[in-house]
Amino acid sequence: MFVDGRQVPDGTVIETDLAIIGAGAAGISIARELAGSGISVALIESGGFEFDAETQDLYEGEIAGVDYPLTSSRLRYFGGTTNHWGGWCRPFEPLDFEERDWVPYSGWPIARADLDPFYERAREVLQIRSPAFDDASAWEKGGQPLPLAGDEVETRFFLYSPPTRMGKKYRPDIERAKNVTCYLHSNVTEIVASPNGAEVERLDVATLSGVRFTVKPKACVLATGGIENARLLLLSNSVEEAGLGNRNGIVGRFFMEHPHVPSPATFLVTGLDLVADWYRTYTKVVTPAGNVVMRGCLMFTEDYLRRTKRLGTVMTFAPSHPILAEDEPPAADASEEEKAKAEEAAKRNAVFRSVLQLARSTTASPAASNEIGWRLGVGCASEQEPNPASRVTLSDETDALGLRRTKLAWRLKKSDADSLRGNLEAVARAFGGWGEGRVQILFPERDEWTEAEGWGNHHLGTTRMSVDPRRGVVDAECRVHGMSNLFIAGSSLFTTGSTVNPTLTLVALALRLSDHLKRRFAAGASEL
Repeated sequence: MFVDGRQVPDGTVIETDLAIIGAGAAGISIARELAGSGISVALIESGGFEFDAETQDLYEGEIAGVDYPLTSSRLRYFGGTTNHWGGWCRPFEPLDFEERDWVPYSGWPIARADLDPFYERAREVLQIRSPAFDDASAWEKGGQPLPLAGDEVETRFFLYSPPTRMGKKYRPDIERAKNVTCYLHSNVTEIVASPNGAEVERLDVATLSGVRFTVKPKACVLATGGIENARLLLLSNSVEEAGLGNRNGIVGRFFMEHPHVPSPATFLVTGLDLVADWYRTYTKVVTPAGNVVMRGCLMFTEDYLRRTKRLGTVMTFAPSHPILAEDEPPAADASEEEKAKAEEAAKRNAVFRSVLQLARSTTASPAASNEIGWRLGVGCASEQEPNPASRVTLSDETDALGLRRTKLAWRLKKSDADSLRGNLEAVARAFGGWGEGRVQILFPERDEWTEAEGWGNHHLGTTRMSVDPRRGVVDAECRVHGMSNLFIAGSSLFTTGSTVNPTLTLVALALRLSDHLKRRFAAGASEL
């Protein structure tokens, strides 16, 4: 059932088996798994059922590194950021979980095989209709992957959630669950530990209307997102001065994103027919209702990444515009600005024509039409190296609840830029060796990367997993090191960020944590 926290009598003390802080993808997944289990659950959500600007403002904060949109990158109401996500899903690769000698601070305490059964369950939660993330034959229907040269680049598949708006889709499940109570408009202001800091004693909760009450759980899951998870641990400092789970100074460190570059290179092909089957078959499969269910992208093979010691990149393509044998002149009544733009385009197309004619001279006969080739639109997203200097701390400014706001220093490294540049060179080799395409790399070599062209709104890594408390905040079971009953869910757990969207993996981790909690409660609350 749902309770408006603003209507809870001031000073109320609520006792429960499990408290889940945050009703986004991770929190709702765990609450649903425990519905009907006999374990009493208090699901605590800052917002209501709709967007509210006053509540959303609690996300506001200070930027100390790469410029980044703190407020607009997340939604603070029931369902969390699934209220506006795009639905892209793909599991991490086995390599992503490994300790890679060329990636400092890499190595998860779990392997891809540990998550495989939970990926299957996560796919159902996110309403993904097919398991064919890596089965090209499931999507061919007469098409073929691009016959790129070499063994460095290959087509892989993202599958789409509708996208599932978890607040709407699973609201009835929470409403019906007799053992789950969701407190809306309720903000946890501190996770208060016992005097020795070894366990959660209570949660202090406040509403923007001024009501304050307490939740006393036997166990607690923190699931407020990749930035807010770290912020709340740092704010919970009445017992541990540096914040809970932060005796080694790791909370908030290793913030990662997926830097996006919208036009990292110009891609030319000698004829659209050469990529049409690939584009229609692999780039977007659309249902009669208009829903995209699959997208094929270019990614890099494990052998290549190991050999070159690079991070991953994913590249997406779409036909952009034809390159004609001759440019059409501007209209007679065109403005001076329009004429200048046409002149600039003509210069650019002259270069493109030269490149395409060179490609055609090796493999292709002249085109029958006025088209001599096509320019492809392209975008890419890359993995970021874990960086302890990229971090979430607390600002001196406070929010409407009197809590210190977030201070985010997102920091990219030269090695991140070098890796992306090297991957673009690999794609250029693959297109050049194919013979039907050429690539002009636009992403420059950099001495530093201090401004990002774009990002995925993916907040990763601030309470990372590690068996070693000196390198992470939680253990392999998502429990905060040094505490018996505080667990964390969400993408803040990620030890490394891969290059794919995080939702499928964070839901899989949440389902794995749900099973662990069921076992622990079944064994007796004393073991928590």
